[in-house]
Amino acid sequence: MTFYLRGALVEYGSDFLGPLPNVVIFQFNPESLSRTIEIPRRPTGATAKEQTQAGEPPVEKFSIKAVFDASDRLNVPVEVSLARALGIGPQLAALEKMARPAAGLLSGLIGAAVDKVAGLIGAGGGDPAQPIPREKYPRILFIWGPARALPVVIESMVINELQYDYLLNPVRAEVTIGVAVRALEACSDDIIAKGAMKWTDTVKETQSLVNLAISGDAVVELIPF
Repeated sequence: MTFYLRGALVEYGSDFLGPLPNVVIFQFNPESLSRTIEIPRRPTGATAKEQTQAGEPPVEKFSIKAVFDASDRLNVPVEVSLARALGIGPQLAALEKMARPAAGLLSGLIGAAVDKVAGLIGAGGGDPAQPIPREKYPRILFIWGPARALPVVIESMVINELQYDYLLNPVRAEVTIGVAVRALEACSDDIIAKGAMKWTDTVKETQSLVNLAISGDAVVELIPF
């Protein structure tokens, strides 16, 4: 039996009360993924920085096309009953949950408390000028092999449901997911995200040194004597 790693999106909680963990492992590893590094435009004119000054950091984005198929799970005794009853509905529901703000009992109670405080503050001078955010988007890691674990936010998700069973449960679908890597400063209160980012950056630095060793002879040939 051949063993191979599979990519995954892992949602994790930031406190003891929730949210519950949510994991979507790609049933089939995408044959390819597109990776874009968006470099912010440099300002011009009086506000422009010198070339040696650091500007806004680039933003790395991924586009992943994942395929889910219930027929593949019909050969697994533990999963066959769920596959026949629900198709790939559970996987799609878990993915959609990652793209929505985390909501639950705790967030509802906090929201009610915020409404109460806001009402008291606004009683004498109108409503508060700016709404208070209550819900946070899920904290997600995109894991692609041992060398890449990145904190991301889901920016887009296109679900193409291709086949259905007799109950109209989707049994095959292609999902295109667009994610953006969270900036390091946005992870200041997130130990898991900072650790994952640090690990991935360390692997990249090491690989760049390996490339320098591989290219050593070619570099020497470029130097004029």
